[in-house]
Amino acid sequence: MKRLGILIFSLLFLMLLTEKRSVAQSPSTVSATGQIIAEIIPVYSATETSQLNFGRFSPGPQGGKIILTPQSTISVLGSVYKGSGSHNAASFYVSGDVDAAYSISLPTDPVILTHTANAKTMVIKEWISDPSPGIGAGKLQNGFQVVYVGATLNVGTLNDNPVGIYTGSYTITFDFN
Repeated sequence: MKRLGILIFSLLFLMLLTEKRSVAQSPSTVSATGQIIAEIIPVYSATETSQLNFGRFSPGPQGGKIILTPQSTISVLGSVYKGSGSHNAASFYVSGDVDAAYSISLPTDPVILTHTANAKTMVIKEWISDPSPGIGAGKLQNGFQVVYVGATLNVGTLNDNPVGIYTGSYTITFDFN
């Protein structure tokens, strides 16, 4: 019996020793905390601050063109007579993230101006802007930039374009890169 007791004791001791080795050999669990960052930037926007205004003029017997630059200088071609009053390039206030680059897309199709009292029209073509249109043309220094837009207005004769006010609209796209 003494021998059986020693055998049982030895087996228990061996089991206890084996169990401790298994615990000692199992991998340890380690945790770490990570940090998260998220930044909200200003919404990109473009707002017209000044309308494109070709001013007052008279078509003359052959008509012609009025060229309005982004710097608001105006010149006339053909028999168009420039009248008194103001004229100016359009301006757009573009805002968003500081130093964001953007592209400007001007109208590619002619834009029609329609007489407010009848169906007579004039056509605007040859759009130009400052900064120039194209990929990455603009940069929002300090989070904003003013874009100036000019174009060429094709004017018919007085019969084609009677006295009155002509209006229309156009779309310029600002694509932030």
